[in-house]
Amino acid sequence: MQNTKTIFWDWNGTLLNDTRICIDAINIMLRDRQKDEISMDTYRDIFTFPVRDYYVKAGFNFEEESFETPALEFIDHYDALIRNATLFEDARSALEILQERGYRQMILSAMEQDFLSETVAMHSIGHFFSKISGIDNHYAAGKVDNARKLIAGLDGHAGEIIMIGDTIHDHEVGEELGIEVILVSRGHQSEERLKKTGRTVVNNFTEVIEMI
Repeated sequence: MQNTKTIFWDWNGTLLNDTRICIDAINIMLRDRQKDEISMDTYRDIFTFPVRDYYVKAGFNFEEESFETPALEFIDHYDALIRNATLFEDARSALEILQERGYRQMILSAMEQDFLSETVAMHSIGHFFSKISGIDNHYAAGKVDNARKLIAGLDGHAGEIIMIGDTIHDHEVGEELGIEVILVSRGHQSEERLKKTGRTVVNNFTEVIEMI
């Protein structure tokens, strides 16, 4: 991986430790619908993209209500809880090390663009990134198209890019676009699920830095 020049960072569950508040938000919604709450282990076993599929696995019935209703409701609850989420303890130092080594760093997220920019700004780390790329809605369908746009704007080729994420979707983005991917196993999906992708799976950013 010595030829890597650009790092695509996922945001939620990779740099931002927000898994707990995502579970708290979805459980508020499940309680309101008189449905069973989910545990951390269950969440990490069922969370997926597009998130509509995850909602179904969590117990939502889209014959009774439209997907848009809980999707937007989730954002309201998440917004109320977001200040309880911190960066992972080794995130800032990893960003600093990679910046010092001359890597170009970008955020590639399935979070809505304005919300993404706002949450990154909360942690005063925006200066590490040349681009912060989110999507244009709150439905978190995926981020392949945005990855293509970022790559189109680079002067390097796909072999000079590494994506760092915490979900199978990050692997799928890499597979679609020929990008190397490292998956960190402390976010929104379990280590067991991540290892099934065949990608390199690590526990923390110290291991990431050692690799690249």
